[in-house]
Amino acid sequence: MTTSPSGDEALRELAARNLRKKRDFKTHAFIYVLVNAMLIAIWAFSGGGQFWPIFPILGWGIGLAANAWDVYFRRDITDADIEREVERLRSGR
Repeated sequence: MTTSPSGDEALRELAARNLRKKRDFKTHAFIYVLVNAMLIAIWAFSGGGQFWPIFPILGWGIGLAANAWDVYFRRDITDADIEREVERLRSGR
């Protein structure tokens, strides 16, 4: 049988989760910059020409932007959100 965490414990768990997400995002952003800098260097040392690194930069950049949104801007689902959805489902809308 498990007991529900106290308010302080739940808050600590949420804080730890948020800190892990921020740390993981910073790692993701660092790898993004490092890999794309390497691709640009390969492009430059191979004679330039059409700037093909733009494709992984933009493609991966979309994923990085989505990761940033999740970490810094997405709000948690509240009890009020759940109640509104339950009511919507009950009303058949």
